[in-house]
Amino acid sequence: MSSDDNNDNNDNSNDRKTYHVSPHAEGWQGKVEGAQRASVVAPTKEEALQRTIELAKKQELGQVVIHKGNGRIQSERTYGKDPRRSKG
Repeated sequence: MSSDDNNDNNDNSNDRKTYHVSPHAEGWQGKVEGAQRASVVAPTKEEALQRTIELAKKQELGQVVIHKGNGRIQSERTYGKDPRRSKG
């Protein structure tokens, strides 16, 4: 049994649906992390972002990772209830 086996039980990553808004050949896309095809394709970043946020808000716990034109992460937004509660 490797130490990686113990890390597979992270409930947070399994419950969260993460979308990435990034450049696309036809403008901008909103795509679920690990998916082959985009859920949203739009001519502008703003339109792709708004439509992707709508999808993320429909999830119990959704996240949108917004990329710059060069592919680097610009910011992240989360929607829904946070499954972790920290004391203090």
